[in-house]
Amino acid sequence: MELQIRDVSKAYPNGVRALRDVTLTIPKGLYGLLGPNGAGKSTLMRVLATLQDPDSGSVTLDGIDVLNQKDEIRQTLGYLPQEFGVYPKVNAEDLLEHFAILKGIVGRGARKEVVEGLLRQTNLWDVRQQKLGGYSGGMRQRFGVAVALLGDPKLMIVDEPTAGLDPAERVRFLNLLSALGENSVVLLSTHIVEDVSELCTRMAIIDKGEILLEAAPPRAMEDLRGRIWSCEVSREVLADLERQHAVISTKLYAGRTIAHIYCEAKPGAGFEAAIPDLEDVYFSALAGRIGRRREFPELEERR
Repeated sequence: MELQIRDVSKAYPNGVRALRDVTLTIPKGLYGLLGPNGAGKSTLMRVLATLQDPDSGSVTLDGIDVLNQKDEIRQTLGYLPQEFGVYPKVNAEDLLEHFAILKGIVGRGARKEVVEGLLRQTNLWDVRQQKLGGYSGGMRQRFGVAVALLGDPKLMIVDEPTAGLDPAERVRFLNLLSALGENSVVLLSTHIVEDVSELCTRMAIIDKGEILLEAAPPRAMEDLRGRIWSCEVSREVLADLERQHAVISTKLYAGRTIAHIYCEAKPGAGFEAAIPDLEDVYFSALAGRIGRRREFPELEERR
């Protein structure tokens, strides 16, 4: 099973080029699409979910033309957008049953079995009679997954799923997504680096509608070894440091400001070699230090 995206571009009437010749090959499992807000992630998700047409390009899922066979792809598509509404005065079991009917599960017995199975899978069975208006953010997200899973989709599109979740709900939700990736293509769109680092065996970084980097997270981090350096700096000298070196990120740690610098060799005294993490990969790609269409060799061989 494989989702193939080829040369997809999209521009809006105001002149914004949301997607620029996006080409990706996404196999079964969890695949992370990582980028800042406004990078083009949501536009690509809407294209893949058949909600928006691109200006050019093609998308196929196991031989199905996603752009021209919308009804067919919708039968095997699950989509969890960043924002979705619920009926606050309806309980989860009744609303999920309603969506099951809309999905074409008309047999009462089969529908009851599917609804119960999904509520148990998303850990909502014990609160199935609770009105959705009383659900927490994480519970609503899990209900959204239950809706998206109706019809046993082969393609799951999940847009910014953990934004606003508390740590416990985030862990529950990520564990659920991990289980889904065993049988489906799950495309996780996010600006949260940790989500991709913890879940995805493959990823792409997108910015300004363009794919900057495509790689396996562990390999991308290993490729940066020996090129990321850290130092503790005061705010007073940070501007000077940025003029002298390629500072890719700064963060507070225990009240201290730690700067990460990209350099092929040790920049000078006071710098220590840092073990690269996915955040270093992300910021290095956005800064143009690495990337520009680096890909999985094994995927390239299959094209």
